[in-house]
Amino acid sequence: MRVGVADGRVVGWDSATGAWVVVGKDLLGFLGGGSAAVREAEGAFADPYRRESVSGPAGLPMEAASLRCFGLWESHMVNGARGLVAAFGSPGVRRVAKVFESVTGNVLPAMRPKANYYRDPQFYMGNHRSVIPDGATLEWPSFARVLDFELELGIVIAKPVKDCDAAQGRAAIGGFVVLNDWTARDTQWDDTRRGTFGGVVKAKTFANAMSAVVVTADEVLPRWRELTGRVVVNGETWGEGTTKGPMFDLGAVVKYAASGEQLLPGDVLGSGTIPGLCGLEMGRFPRPGDEVRLELDLAAGAPVTLTNRIGGGPAGAACPE
Repeated sequence: MRVGVADGRVVGWDSATGAWVVVGKDLLGFLGGGSAAVREAEGAFADPYRRESVSGPAGLPMEAASLRCFGLWESHMVNGARGLVAAFGSPGVRRVAKVFESVTGNVLPAMRPKANYYRDPQFYMGNHRSVIPDGATLEWPSFARVLDFELELGIVIAKPVKDCDAAQGRAAIGGFVVLNDWTARDTQWDDTRRGTFGGVVKAKTFANAMSAVVVTADEVLPRWRELTGRVVVNGETWGEGTTKGPMFDLGAVVKYAASGEQLLPGDVLGSGTIPGLCGLEMGRFPRPGDEVRLELDLAAGAPVTLTNRIGGGPAGAACPE
C-alpha cells in the first residue's frame, strides 16, 4: 500500500476509488503494524463512517533518525569507478585503464571493490539531517563543481532490532521510499585519491532527497529484485535500470547494520545506486536549473516519483575538465 503524511496524519492510497484516505496518526507505528495495519486501512476505505478523503502526501514522510548508505550492486561500483576515471582522470590514467581491460579482458583491480565488499554488505553513515523532500530545490553546494543524482531504494526500519538473523532483519523493514543520493563528483574524485576517509565525506553529506510516498513492505519485499527505475531530466528520459542482481538480500543488509548496535524505527538504509541510474555511469551530469525526476515502480500502477530542481551553481558547473 502507498502511504504518506498529509497535514500531520497518515494517509493511504485507495486504488479502487483513486483517493487518499486517512488511515492513522503515526506513520512509523503504521509501518510497524505490517500486514495487519494494511488490512485495517483497507477496512477504513470500505467503511463510509470511518472514511475521510484528503489531499495526497507532501513533504518528508518522516524525519530519518539515521541514514546508512550501502552499495548492493557490484556493477555500479565498478562502472562508477570507470566513470570517475573517464570524467576526471588524466589522459595517462584513462589510457592505462583502457589498455589493461582490452588486453586482459578484466576490470582494472583498482576499480573493483575491496575484499570485504564481497563478505558483508558494506555501508557508510550518511547525513540524516540533510534530507530534503520531494519538490524542494537542491541548493548547489559551494565547494562543488560537478553534481550528480543517484536513484536508490530506501529501506525504512519500523521495528527495533539488534544482533538479529536475516529473517528477523527482513521483519524489521516497514516500508520503502525513493532516495536520491546527491553527490559532488569532483569532490568525490579528489577525496577518493587524497582524502583521509575516502570519497564519501563532503561529496555525499550535503544532501539526500526522499519521496513523499512510502510503499509498505508487504508489497515490495517479495519482488524487490524486480523493480524498474528511471531518471528523467527536464522531461527527457536519461536512463532506465532494474534492481536485479544485488550482492546481498535485504535481510542480510539489516542483519549486518544491526550487528552489535540497535536499529530503531525511523532509521533509513539506502540500497546504493541501482545500476546505470546515475550520471556517472551515463557519462552526463545535470546542470544548474535542471529538474531531476526519479521514478521507481515500487507499487502497482504509476511509479513512485521524487522530483527536485537544482539551484544555481558556480561558473563552469557540471563541466568536468
